[in-house]
Amino acid sequence: MTGRQPALTAVGGPLGRHASARARSWPATVGPMLVVTAALVSLGALQRSHCVTEGWNGSDQFWHGCFSDLPALYRIGNLQSGLGGYLDTGAGAATLDQPVLTGAVMSLLGGFVPDGNVLDQTRWYFGLWALLAAALLLLTVYLTAASRPRHVADAWLLAASPLLVLVPLVSADTVGVALVAAGLWSWGRRQPLLAGLLLGLGVAARTYPLLVLLALVLLGVRTGRQRAVIRTLLGALAGVAAVLLLFLVAQPGAITRAYAAWWRTEAGLGSVWMVPQLLGKALPAGAVTLLAVVGIAAACAAGAVFALGTTRRPTVAEVALVMVAVALVTGKSFPVQASLWLLPLAALCGVRWRDHLVWVGAEAVHFAMVWLYLGGMSKADRGLPPSWYAAFLLLRVAAVLYLAWRVWHTAAQRPGAPEPGLHAPGAGASARSEPVPAGTEPLAVAHGLGPDPDSDAVVDELAGDFTDAPDRLLVRLG
Repeated sequence: MTGRQPALTAVGGPLGRHASARARSWPATVGPMLVVTAALVSLGALQRSHCVTEGWNGSDQFWHGCFSDLPALYRIGNLQSGLGGYLDTGAGAATLDQPVLTGAVMSLLGGFVPDGNVLDQTRWYFGLWALLAAALLLLTVYLTAASRPRHVADAWLLAASPLLVLVPLVSADTVGVALVAAGLWSWGRRQPLLAGLLLGLGVAARTYPLLVLLALVLLGVRTGRQRAVIRTLLGALAGVAAVLLLFLVAQPGAITRAYAAWWRTEAGLGSVWMVPQLLGKALPAGAVTLLAVVGIAAACAAGAVFALGTTRRPTVAEVALVMVAVALVTGKSFPVQASLWLLPLAALCGVRWRDHLVWVGAEAVHFAMVWLYLGGMSKADRGLPPSWYAAFLLLRVAAVLYLAWRVWHTAAQRPGAPEPGLHAPGAGASARSEPVPAGTEPLAVAHGLGPDPDSDAVVDELAGDFTDAPDRLLVRLG
C-alpha cells in the first residue's frame, strides 16, 4: 500500500483489488471532487471581495491581496469592444499583450459586460471570469480523473489544492490549462489527432503546451511509435493554424505582440533573474532574454535525459512536468498564476500529498509576500524590503525544483521493465510464467497476473499509443 492511501480513505480512496466495480459509480467518485473545486474557486472570489467592492486601484489592492490582471487588462485593453474590437485594426480596437487565443477569449468575454461606469464594468468582467475559470477548472478536474481511472483518487491533488483559492482568478491561464488537460486525456484514449488539435489550441493560448508536445516526441523516439506522434504534431499544426489564419486576415499584429513584448522586457516578478535587481544591480534586458532562452534549452535537455535515460519509461505527465518546471523557474518572469500549469501535471504524476503541500506551502508564502513587496514600492514603511522578497522568491523556486526532483526520483527508482512477454507470478498465481505485454498491466491485474493496484507499481494510463511498446532507444548515462 502506498504512503498516500490512509489520507485518501478519508475521501473515498481508490477501489481495492477485490472490490466490486459497481461499489461506487463514476458520479459518486468524481462528484465530490467537483464540489470541492467549485467551493475553493468561490473562496478565491470571496477573498477578493475588497477589490470587488472598492475597485482594483492603487496599492490598496496589494495590501488586501486581491490583485488581478483581469480587471486591469479589461480597462487598458479596451475589451468592452468585444471580439470584434480585438479583430479590428482601427481606432478604439482592443489590444492585449497576450497569445492570440487567450486574447480572443478575454475580448469575447468583454463583449458581454453591460454598459455602466468603469467600476461596475470591471466588477462584471471579474465576475464573468470567475464563472468561466470555475467551469474550466471543473473540466480540468474531470479530465484529470478520467485520464487515470485506475488512480482516480490522485485527481484530489488538483481538486482540493489550496492553490485553487489563490491563483485561478489572477489571470486567464485557466484557458490553456484546460486545453492541455483535454489534450492529454485524448492522447490516453488513443486519439492522437484530437490530442494534437487540443494541444495546438493550447499553444495558441500559452507557449507551455509546446513542452507537452516535446514530451510526446521524446517518448515517441524511445518507443519507436513515431507515426502516432506525427499525427499528433499534424493535429497541433492544424489547431495553431486555425487560430492564426483568422488573425492573419483580420489582425496580424496580434499574433506577434505578446512575443515581441516578452523579448524586450526585463526580468519580472518571480524570476530568479530579478534577484540581482532586488539586491541593487539589475541585469540588462538582453542578458535576461539570453538567460531565459538558455533556460528553455535546459528544460528541453532535462526532458530528453529524463525521457531517454531512466530504466523504466517515465510517463508523459512526468516528462512534461519536469520540463515545464525548469522552464518556469528560468523564465523572464514567474508570476504567481504560472504555477497553475504544474497542478494538473502533478495530479497525473500521482505526486504524494506531502510533496504537494511542501510546494504549495511555498507558493502560498510567496503569494502573500509578492503583494507586500509591490505595496512597499509606494509605502516603504509598510511593505516588504526587496532583499526579503528575494529570499521568498528563491524559496518558491526551490520548492518547484523540489517537486520536479521528486517526480524524477520516483520515476528513476522504479524497477526496470520485465523481460518481453514474461511476468513473474505473484503469490497465488500459477507456477508458470504468463505473457503480459508491457503497458497492459491493468488487464494482467484483472486476471491476477500483474502487480497489485495498491502497490507502488505504476501503470501509465496516459501511455496511449505507447502502450505495450518496447524501448527502441535507451540512453545510458554514466
